[in-house]
Amino acid sequence: MGKIKTFLRRLGGGSFKRMFRQISLIHKETGKNRFVMFFDMIWCIFRYSVGYLDYHVFGFALIKGKNRRTFMTMNDNLKLSHALNSKEYFHFFDDKLEFDEKFSEYIGRDFVDVRKAGVDGLKKFCEGKTCFFAKPLNAFGGSGITREAVDKNTDFAALYDRLMKNGQYLAEEAIVQNEKMNELSPSSINTIRMVTLNYNGKTHVMYALVRMSNGTEVVDNICSGGMYTAVGADGVIRKPAWCDATSVYYDAHPFSKTVFNGFEIPLFNEAVEMCKKAAEVIPQVSYIGWDVAITPDRPVLVEGNTLPSYDMVQNYGHLEEKTGIKPRFEEIVGKDFFKK
Repeated sequence: MGKIKTFLRRLGGGSFKRMFRQISLIHKETGKNRFVMFFDMIWCIFRYSVGYLDYHVFGFALIKGKNRRTFMTMNDNLKLSHALNSKEYFHFFDDKLEFDEKFSEYIGRDFVDVRKAGVDGLKKFCEGKTCFFAKPLNAFGGSGITREAVDKNTDFAALYDRLMKNGQYLAEEAIVQNEKMNELSPSSINTIRMVTLNYNGKTHVMYALVRMSNGTEVVDNICSGGMYTAVGADGVIRKPAWCDATSVYYDAHPFSKTVFNGFEIPLFNEAVEMCKKAAEVIPQVSYIGWDVAITPDRPVLVEGNTLPSYDMVQNYGHLEEKTGIKPRFEEIVGKDFFKK
């Protein structure tokens, strides 16, 4: 009954127009028959709880049989989060100001609550700065975040009024990015998505990705045209970057021209250790996706997510053995965990 409900929900909630667009893209990439793919997508919704978008990302047109069962699905991901993360503590991650306050040891930058600061406090916060980032407290995907330039001629009363009107209650010092990370894309802070799983008293780093802007946007979010690629356990990139907006794998960044294969993330081991320590701050939330920025001398946290992504790490073009990441989780939580 559960699979039937999932099937109907996925099918009913999907857009056939978007579905056929994915089929056309996959056909262009692989040459696979559109008619066959359509029915295979329907089958995968029912059999594996994999929708048409994941079907494309996972490369299911090229992956058959038992290998399909190695992929973490949306349902699996939700099950992990629901079982290991207490909603009572989500506010520390959902509210950007609370996050900065709770994880201040790992933030590495100045920040202020605009509501409490008032005009004078905002002006003081800006002393010695040429810019800062104004953020809504519950923004998603970079939405509502603006870069604010300030100088001696800034009208702070007008700036304060605008931030309050827009609900941008968090003013945050701009992160100075490591020069090596600037080589990926200079227009944004290019963050590492590092996922930790704290289980039975031990913290595991499950995987790491690096995201970067398209070269013009000030954020690296995928929904803003950014791209991503896998990062090895040694901090080295060996795969091309995928961009959802263009449905293209890039061997080199289209704007910066930096070649991805062989690129080494600076201070990667330090980032791993920082995330392990941060994962112990709120033990009631054990499955977290951390966004990490690399500054000239240390890694810093940007935010934490209580429902880490499961799809990007299983992008077909980034897989070595063309298998998913589910076995890695089963090694830690047990194979029966996802059957409950």
